[in-house]
Order: sequence, then C-alpha cells, then structure tokens
Amino acid sequence: MSLKRVFLSLFLFVCSLTVVCQTSPLRDWGISIGIFKTGPLNALTDVPGVKVGHVTMIEGENIRTGVTAILPHGGNLFQEKVPAAIHIANGFGKLAGISQVKELGHIEAPIILTNTLSVSTGVEGGIRYSLQQDGNESARSVNVVVGETNDGRLNDIRGLHVRVEDVLNAIELASQQNHEQGNIGAGTGTVAFGYKGGIGTSSRRLPKSLGGYTVGVLVQSNFGGVLEIDGVPVAKETGRYPFKSKIMNPDGSCMIVVITDAPVLARNLERMARRAMLGFAKTGGMSSNGSGDYAIAVSSSEAVRYPYNDEGRFIEVQELRNDAMSPLFQATIEATEEAIINSLLSAKDMKGHNGSDVKAIDHEMLKKLFHEYGRM
Repeated sequence: MSLKRVFLSLFLFVCSLTVVCQTSPLRDWGISIGIFKTGPLNALTDVPGVKVGHVTMIEGENIRTGVTAILPHGGNLFQEKVPAAIHIANGFGKLAGISQVKELGHIEAPIILTNTLSVSTGVEGGIRYSLQQDGNESARSVNVVVGETNDGRLNDIRGLHVRVEDVLNAIELASQQNHEQGNIGAGTGTVAFGYKGGIGTSSRRLPKSLGGYTVGVLVQSNFGGVLEIDGVPVAKETGRYPFKSKIMNPDGSCMIVVITDAPVLARNLERMARRAMLGFAKTGGMSSNGSGDYAIAVSSSEAVRYPYNDEGRFIEVQELRNDAMSPLFQATIEATEEAIINSLLSAKDMKGHNGSDVKAIDHEMLKKLFHEYGRM
C-alpha cells in the first residue's frame, strides 16, 4: 500500500466532513417518520458493535466516487460469522458474494459498497483484509459481499479509480460512532429521484416490552421513482417524476443494509430484508427495469454467531420466535424509509464528469410543502 494513497484517503475522509450533514433535517424540522424512537445517533452504528467507514474520492473535475465498509462486529468476522440474508427486489445489479449467503445463511467479511465497475476491487480488498487478520492464517476461501450502484453520471466510472488500498482504508477507518451521511463514501457520486443522492442512515430502538432491540439501516441511494416524504407527494407537487418526460429516468440502484442486535437467523432475516423494500416503496421507489435493488439483513447478536473453529457437531443458538418478529419488521420499514430520505436531505450540490451538474433537493421548497400539508 503506497503512503501517498494512505494520506490521500485520510485527507479525503477529513475533507468529506465539510459536505456531510451530521443530523436528520427532518427531525430538525419536527418531522418524525414512524412510531418507534431512534437510537442516540439515528444511525446504523446505534446497533452495538457495528462499525462503518468511508473513503470519499473527489479529485479534479471527473472523479466522484468512493467506498463504504460495514463491519457487523469489531472482532474477526471470519472466525465469528454472523447470520445474514439477502432479498432482491430487482436484480439489475452486480452484487458479489450472494450465492454463499443464500446457501449457508451467514456473512464472514466486511460488507463493502462502491461503484458498479469497482466490485472486483471491493472483493479483493475484503479478501486481503480477512487474510491478514490474526487467526486466519489457514483460510483458503473468503466470501466477501460487495454491493454497488452506478455513479457514472457524476463520476468517470470507466477510469476505475477505486483501488484495493481505498477499500482497506475504509475498513480501517470504520468506527462505532460514524453517522455521516450525504456525499460520502459509496454515495459520493450517486443520484436519486433526480436529485443528489448519497449515503443515508437511520435506526429504531424497540421498547423493552418488545425486546429492547435496535434495528439500524444504511442505504446507498441511486435510483428513481415518484418521491414522497412522510406521505407528502413531493414529486407530483414539483412536477419531477418519471414518465412525464424523457429527462427523468427511473433506472438506477439502491443498496440497503439492515443490521439488528436481535437474535435472528437467516430465515427471519430474509423476512426483514423483504420489509426493507416496503420502506423503499414508501419513499416512491419503484424498482424499475434497470434498477438493482438489494437488501442485506444481518444479526450481530452474540447469541447466534457461527464459530469457524468449533469442532462440535452442533451449534447452540437462541433464536427469536416468529411471532416476536413483527416489531422488528416495523422498525426495519421505518428506518429504511428515513435513511433514504436522509440520504437526499444530507446531500449537497455536485458537479462532476463531463460537466454534469446535479442539484440537491431544495430544503426551503420542502419546508413550504410540509407546511401546506400540515406536517410542520
């Protein structure tokens, strides 16, 4: 790894903080989505032990891309695998590692998000990180889940600017306090609903009477549809929606990562992943023909981890009953909806590749609409 690339990644990470909104504008305006309370950060990292890291690449006039790394816990993921499931709403995407997750029901490496043509780089970075961890000296197979969206409108995607060291840096920068949103990491060059998209995150914490569990969501928004925010028909009121003209293309992609500390195995995690798409739909997402829309759901609970070196015939786990899942479904829907909206409201205007210019959604326009619809 070159020292220059290390310093560049750290510099870009610090610089990216100047274009990132740390709070939810919706909640600053007195608008709260759903019925459950958020965690203290209103972020994926409200789930105990979860870490998130970003490397943001904004260079010259054409590079607008990056990497986001998500670690379900701070230990050795290969040695302590976590239950996981993946739901595909529309499969026009390049999600790596999906078959082993579907077959075995677990994840064993950091989840990586980046741009469409950098998926292989994300896989190599995740493999290199896993192989160099203490205790993994005998590993000969590592399954890395890498999701993507296409940032080619704002980014010179054909330039293949993401390097393995950028992936490693995103993993190393991962923090349990990270709740940055907007033009950062894998969301640096994305576009959603015709506005600047990006990384968005949110969380919900169930009351003790329902288990006290936390559900956190992080999204990489880069898709089209008919935008609604808390039931307010923003797209119809502003005249910005697909099929009205050829300018507004509904194609794109959305990566949704859902993590909970509830003891849930792959079967019920897939049910949670499907509910994430209900939150996606509540924002107006439509999963068009050219959209790659995936939800990855993970449990970080120590009660349901899979030890790699356990030679016993059986694994003892304590799993939530089916009839205890409904509150987690509701929390997933709410956190997904708010994470997508946060990705829009936290984004800033961006100019990029070939003179492209994508505006962030107008906050003053939104506040006016919210007043008219009695939300504020």
